[in-house]
Amino acid sequence: MIVSELTTNSVKTGCQTRMVVAVRRPTDQIIRIIVGDGSRSMPAMVDAGPDRTSGRGLAIVHRLTRGRWGVTLLPLGKIVHADLAVAEPPS
Repeated sequence: MIVSELTTNSVKTGCQTRMVVAVRRPTDQIIRIIVGDGSRSMPAMVDAGPDRTSGRGLAIVHRLTRGRWGVTLLPLGKIVHADLAVAEPPS
């Protein structure tokens, strides 16, 4: 769901040069989803009313990651990342 929402945002912002999707594990407790593209257009959460058919993607990402997502601007684009906490294995 997160990859789908972030890549859709990338396509909608006019990314026409490149897109990179990656999954990293920076620590044992975090899985990081990364979507990089060639657009410097920043993603923004909007208040999508009940009658709108789109505009909820970043709100979904925000909810699923508990607010652990962000954007890094690059000279020729941006990287959007979303972090998921890894559950501790049962003892």
